[in-house]
Amino acid sequence: MFHSFYGWYLKCQSDTQTLAVIPAIHNTGNKRTCSIQVITDEDAWTVMFPADEFQRTKRNIFIGKNRFGEKGIDLAIHTPQITVKGRLDFGPLSPLKYDIMGPFLLVPFMECRHSVWSMRHLVSGNVLINGQKYCFRNAWGYWEGDRGRSFPKEYVWTQCCFPGGALMLSVANIPMAGIHFTGVIGVVLWQGKEYRIAAYLGARAVKIQNKTVRVAQGSLVLEARLLKASEHPLKAPAKGDMVRTIHESASCRAFYRFCKGGCTLFAFETDRASFEFEYFPDRAG
Repeated sequence: MFHSFYGWYLKCQSDTQTLAVIPAIHNTGNKRTCSIQVITDEDAWTVMFPADEFQRTKRNIFIGKNRFGEKGIDLAIHTPQITVKGRLDFGPLSPLKYDIMGPFLLVPFMECRHSVWSMRHLVSGNVLINGQKYCFRNAWGYWEGDRGRSFPKEYVWTQCCFPGGALMLSVANIPMAGIHFTGVIGVVLWQGKEYRIAAYLGARAVKIQNKTVRVAQGSLVLEARLLKASEHPLKAPAKGDMVRTIHESASCRAFYRFCKGGCTLFAFETDRASFEFEYFPDRAG
C-alpha cells in the first residue's frame, strides 16, 4: 500500500491577528482525501473534501473554490462548523537561496521532507471567519510545505517574522536506515542576509528541554524558548492518514536569541511567535 501526504502551511499575521491555513492531500492506500485546516489566535478547524476537489500546479493548490499560492489566498468554505470567505494578496516572496533539505533532498525513503517557499512577504486583504473579520494591511506572511508519509514522532518547530528579519527552525527525531538521529534545519533572515543552520552543515541540537531548543553550528547559535503557549489541536499525517493530533500555538509568547562568534545579533521576546513543541517528555513542562 502507498501511504503519502502533501501539504502547505501559509501564515498571515498582523500586529493583532493571526490566520494560518493548511491545504493538504492524503493517501492511505485505500482512501484518498484532502483537507483545509484553518487556524487563528482563538481556534482551529479541519474541513475535509473529496480528493477529486484537489488540484496542484507548481505554484498553486486548488481545493474546491479555494486557492492557495504565490499570489495569495482565496477562501470559500461553508460547513455547519465554519464559514470562511475572503481574499489575501501576497507581495513579492522571499525564497531561500537553495532547498532547505540540502543534500537530504536526494536521499530516498525519508519519512518527511520540508520545503520553505517564502520566509517573509507582505500580505493585504480581508477574511471573514464565522462572522469575525480578519484585516491585514501591510502584514507579514510565511509559506512552507511538507511531503512524505508521516510527521516525525518527536519534533520542535518554530517560526517568527520580526522587524528586520524572520526565522524558522525545526529539530526532529529522524528515522533512517534502521537508526535515528536528531535532524536540524533552520534559516535566519537578518538585515538582508540569509543564515542557514542545518545538520548537513554541521548543526547540532545542544538543548531540547524545558520548552527550549538551542542549536549550534560553528560560530552560530540559535535559541528559541516557548514562554506561554496558546495551543490548538491540529491534524497531522501518520502513514498518510490524518489521524495524529499535534498542538500548535499559531501566535504565542516566545524568546529568541541569535549569536555569531560570541556576539548577540538579536535577542527579543515576542507574542507573535508560532511554536510546536512535540517532544513528549517535555510536553507538559
